[in-house]
Amino acid sequence: MNKNIKRGLYCKMEKAKTYEQLVPQVEALIKDVDNHVGALANVSALLHSSFLHYFWCGFYIVKGDALELGPFQGEVACYTIKKGRGVCGKAWEDKQTAVVPNALQFPGHIACSSKSRSEIVVPVFKGNDVIAVIDVDSKGYSAFDDIDKDGLEKIAKIISPLFMTC
Repeated sequence: MNKNIKRGLYCKMEKAKTYEQLVPQVEALIKDVDNHVGALANVSALLHSSFLHYFWCGFYIVKGDALELGPFQGEVACYTIKKGRGVCGKAWEDKQTAVVPNALQFPGHIACSSKSRSEIVVPVFKGNDVIAVIDVDSKGYSAFDDIDKDGLEKIAKIISPLFMTC
């Protein structure tokens, strides 16, 4: 087998293993916590520090007809995003995860950072309604795959109860 293929398979296995290990850590971080902002801040810090390909990681929270910036790790970010605009707004509107290999080619991309090259946005649901999104950016193209999608969707389900009393 080609060395590059072996290395790629190993990296994917390591990434999947990291997400598996994060699930109980996220559960522990939010268990019995009344400080929802602090809990989201800790979850974003945990995610950001766990993966080298995460350049920016955080939450946007639905407020009326816009997403408002929530806790995050990384460089400065946009304060509000309208529904349907950019990757975050589109994932909210479509109610599904958006994996964008080249953010520069995404129609209506909002360049909160000129360094972002790929992005994944995962909706957080309360029933059938999107109440927040997890937004992760990378400086590399095609940085996110189905392993990231599956891992972040599991984490979105875990953190959803934080919003039940909001």
